[in-house]
Amino acid sequence: MTNDLSGKSTPSVSLRLPRAPRSLGWGVGGLIVAGLLVGQAVRVIPAGYVGVVFSAVSGVKPSPLQEGIHLVVPFVDHVTLYDARLQEVTLGKGTQSGDEDAIRARSKEGLDITADVTVNFHLNRAQAAVLHKELGRNYLETVVRPQVRSKVRDAIGQFNAADLISTERQAVEASITKSLAEVFGRNNLLLDSVLLRELRIPESVAKAIEQKQTAEQQVAVERNRLQQAEISAKRAVVEAEGEAKASVAKARGEAEALSLRGRALRENPQLIQLTVAEKLSPGIRTVMLPSDGNFLLNLESLTPATPAPAKSGQ
Repeated sequence: MTNDLSGKSTPSVSLRLPRAPRSLGWGVGGLIVAGLLVGQAVRVIPAGYVGVVFSAVSGVKPSPLQEGIHLVVPFVDHVTLYDARLQEVTLGKGTQSGDEDAIRARSKEGLDITADVTVNFHLNRAQAAVLHKELGRNYLETVVRPQVRSKVRDAIGQFNAADLISTERQAVEASITKSLAEVFGRNNLLLDSVLLRELRIPESVAKAIEQKQTAEQQVAVERNRLQQAEISAKRAVVEAEGEAKASVAKARGEAEALSLRGRALRENPQLIQLTVAEKLSPGIRTVMLPSDGNFLLNLESLTPATPAPAKSGQ
């Protein structure tokens, strides 16, 4: 009851709103907390990546998380992703942003050499936890680029400048590959390839090397010509010796033939008469030959008689 200005009392009216049940508030809060817990407990490792788990209780866990969905301890485990795909680092002139300048080195004789190199590698998935503990995510700057620069310089220093730009390019790549593979392996990285893109030397040195190579080629050509001339001369000598031996053999054969013929004539004097008769003209019928004295040889007795032609009219 309330009193108005006139002094009369009037009845009072009060309105009460219904209160929400407390269980609904607790339910909404529980859903929010559950969502947060699930979000912290579920980790998805994308394709091509590996996850390293750091526990606030035990430190870095030795077994990294591979691709897929994984459960971790909420608010205790923290997952760091590492790219396990093929990576490329290029050290060269005019490369993309983030790459270092070309590598400057010295050849075996002390000449300035500039090299552009591309290295392909990927991290060892099984040792990602060790890499995380020892190097961390900044391994490109702390290991990869400094080691590439150092090993390229070491390899170039083993060769002369002329060999570097001509015949020993593959040997340089092989030397860099071998040394980098060892260093990367110790740091839980796997080397895929080393591409020696370009080797540059001062222009004056390049001209001098070119002139030297041209002179060496000319000397080689002249040496080849001299060798061919010597071979031709030796061939001529061999042919002459062969011809001389053939002539000697022929003369020896003729001499032996004459010797045999002379012996036969001495043992058979009649062969002389027959030989002379064969050489004479058929028109000669009688000759005088010395054979232990002068005598007449009747050729008609050595040739068959020819019948006389018949006389006509008899």
